[in-house]
Amino acid sequence: MEEAIVLYPTPAIGHLISMVELGKLIVSYNSSISIHILILEAPYNAGSTSSYIATVSATFPSIKFHHLPTLTLPSTDTKHHETLTFELIRLSNHNVHTTLLSILETYAINAFIIDFFCAYSLSVATKLNIPGYFFFTSGVSFLATFLNLPTIHQNTTKSFKDLNTNLDVPGVPLFPASYMPLPMLDRSDKVYDSFLDSSKCFPKSAGIIVNSFELLEPQAVKAISDGSCISDATTPPLYCIGPLIAVGNATSEIVPDCLTWLDSQPSKSVVFLCFGSLGLFSKEQLSEIAIGLEKSGQRFLWVVRNPPSNHQKLATSAQSDPDLESLLPDGFLARTKQRGLVVKSWAPQVAVLNHDSVGGFVTHCGWNSVLEAVCAGVPLIAWPLYAEQKFNKVLLVEEIKIALPMNELENQFVTAVEVEKRVSELMDSESGNSVRERVIAMKKAAAEALSEGCSSRIALSKLTESWRRE
Repeated sequence: MEEAIVLYPTPAIGHLISMVELGKLIVSYNSSISIHILILEAPYNAGSTSSYIATVSATFPSIKFHHLPTLTLPSTDTKHHETLTFELIRLSNHNVHTTLLSILETYAINAFIIDFFCAYSLSVATKLNIPGYFFFTSGVSFLATFLNLPTIHQNTTKSFKDLNTNLDVPGVPLFPASYMPLPMLDRSDKVYDSFLDSSKCFPKSAGIIVNSFELLEPQAVKAISDGSCISDATTPPLYCIGPLIAVGNATSEIVPDCLTWLDSQPSKSVVFLCFGSLGLFSKEQLSEIAIGLEKSGQRFLWVVRNPPSNHQKLATSAQSDPDLESLLPDGFLARTKQRGLVVKSWAPQVAVLNHDSVGGFVTHCGWNSVLEAVCAGVPLIAWPLYAEQKFNKVLLVEEIKIALPMNELENQFVTAVEVEKRVSELMDSESGNSVRERVIAMKKAAAEALSEGCSSRIALSKLTESWRRE
């Protein structure tokens, strides 16, 4: 019987892409294995996936997608889209079970690999006697923090939002408790319990796969491997198989205008500003960014989206293209047209970061974006917006040292003066040169990790061997 691996990502496009790249990696290592990916329709706008899935299906016939039945969630008043994700996963267990049984009619399933949001589905794999693995789409350092969550929970009765102290997690730099992801800040919130339950499931798995590499986060790798992060259970094997980067559709003959514009710019002269698939800024914040960029005198490529409606901070509903003239300061586009380009809503981030003209990246610190910048050798300015990104900022600035911090006011607003200062510092200062040298060294380390006989390839080999033993 043909062997198969089943992958189960959450609906968000960033999580799906990481899972697909994992599937491609497994197939490249063992072409006789088929990959089956379970797809859920998100209960919120998680980024369009249909064209991406169609492209992958056409390019990689050994990767098959299974669309689970669409569910209508009970009406719920929640301020966190993660609450909806956990509920969707929980209610989909029956459909996951049915789909796995269907796949088992034709294939021997060697492993069921799930996103950390899908912890409720680990029990389905257990019932079917299929080894269950977690795929952690953030870094090893946040994984160490996540594994340590039950211990932290047990040692205090306060919510993270009320702990006016730094958290001391093995293998991780000290960071303020308030830097934990927003949905986890209040332990009385239902979604906090879901995260806590998820963290308790990790020791029950056959292993944890992470999209990172050992030399990027050596302290966290050591702490997890030593068992320092889980106090009352055995730590599963850790497999750092990254960096996994989605390179896009190389067969497309259409070159985006922003890449053509970059062709005309000097080497390493352009600052790229892009904030992920969900990040949004108010009109007032967009104006401050524009003023700061203009005063910095630096060349820039800036992806702008419409401001949030109804005080949303995330793009969890469909977004139309912005009217740049009305959003940005009067005359800004005309005054900066010789050295700047503003793009509506989207840019091919990997292609942009790898363009010779790009010399800096202002980012929300999403882990996919971090790895893409590392692999391109582009230094960062860290401007976190949501999820675990404030934690990532501490890691990138203080431990890995590949980013400069964008400092916010207490109301999370960033002034034009700060934007001007940081952009200028990154592109033309000793501290900017320092992070640039460091990220170039990490670029070389990332390439080496993926080479035959090196850390990520060895981890992948051990992972596939574990499936054979099962």
